[in-house]
Amino acid sequence: MKTKKLPIYYALFFFFSVVSCDTLDINDANLNELSTAEVVQGLKKALEIGTDTATNTLSLTNGYYGNALLKIPLPDEAEMVRQQIVNITNQVPALQSVFDLDAQFENVVLSINRAAEEAAAEAKPIFADAITGLSFSQGMDILYGINPADSLKSDGFDSTAATGYFKVVTFDALQNLYAPKIDAQLNKDLGLGFSANQAWSTLRNAVNNSLNQIEGNIITNALYEKSGYTVNRIEQESLGLFATERALNGLFSKVGDEEKKIRRNPYEWAVDIIQRVFGSVMKNI
Repeated sequence: MKTKKLPIYYALFFFFSVVSCDTLDINDANLNELSTAEVVQGLKKALEIGTDTATNTLSLTNGYYGNALLKIPLPDEAEMVRQQIVNITNQVPALQSVFDLDAQFENVVLSINRAAEEAAAEAKPIFADAITGLSFSQGMDILYGINPADSLKSDGFDSTAATGYFKVVTFDALQNLYAPKIDAQLNKDLGLGFSANQAWSTLRNAVNNSLNQIEGNIITNALYEKSGYTVNRIEQESLGLFATERALNGLFSKVGDEEKKIRRNPYEWAVDIIQRVFGSVMKNI
């Protein structure tokens, strides 16, 4: 294998982080023709394709809710309360009728995911602005395989270095821009008969009312205290921050999936800069 000491060669080598030279097919002519500006342009185009595909996929019905890996769960506080209820009703079955809240818990999960699906379509321009603002130095860091979250970790052709770095440098700004979109959807009835915020309020009230009912009855309170278990009241009032963070994490996960696809076969995309930049280093299958 040739070892010409060209800057762009080493840049691409670190960017793709391929473990063995036997997996590479280096086209020196293509490498010599690429400028650093073109490589950064290729990175931006890859992120553009990834974010566009991610938002299109996740904005479909069940884009989040129907994806086991990306489905947004209950907030931690509510999940803990649900587990506490399971524990105490297993110990004291007589309290099951008071803590019959499965539907309320699931309504929260479903409505949060529906809100995220509706908001995903509105993420396109937010992502587009962030990609346009990707600086030369950031692009070169990505090119050399430097991800602040992962340093020089090698993932071979399944690397998501571009996505990971993009997430690190843009997440806070994207969160601030995306939060109002999520908040608006959390307040809407998206065909369920209630909004996510209404479902959350209903759940909080149901848990608290159940506890009040138990504690206000001599018999059930005695059973409750004797069980040795406790159920917390839900204090968290807003779903906004939780839903925004989880929705964005799901979006970035899908962007990473698209980055992997581009690395594996850049010629599936009829985009010259993608083919030239990502096609310069190929994996022989």
